[in-house]
Amino acid sequence: MKKLGILLSALIVLVAFQAQAQSGPVLTFKEKSIDFGDIVQGAKVSHTFEFTNTGDAPLVISNVAATCGCTVPSWPKEPVAPGSTAKIEVSFNSAGKMGKQNSVVRIYSNASEPIEKVSLISNVLPRTK
Repeated sequence: MKKLGILLSALIVLVAFQAQAQSGPVLTFKEKSIDFGDIVQGAKVSHTFEFTNTGDAPLVISNVAATCGCTVPSWPKEPVAPGSTAKIEVSFNSAGKMGKQNSVVRIYSNASEPIEKVSLISNVLPRTK
């Protein structure tokens, strides 16, 4: 009987630990990249990345950083409630760029995965006269 009690106690602790590990905000994107294909040098493109907080606590995005100044993100500054959706807008300016471009944006938050990435992909072609 004592062994059964110890086994049940261990099982309860394991289940509680597992439940605790699963709690918190979870950042779930509808899509993580968009490919614009060929664009002409100097063109500006943008995309809105939609996400949902699929966790059980408010999601707070502390920062969103792009790989270069040619890519500009904007994001919600208020917490995103569990089950709610929000958007991150990302713009890319191809001025001075040529060839294949992969503009990566890093999202820093209190989610279970504290750093997520989204990207804008394009192939910048020279302007024709």
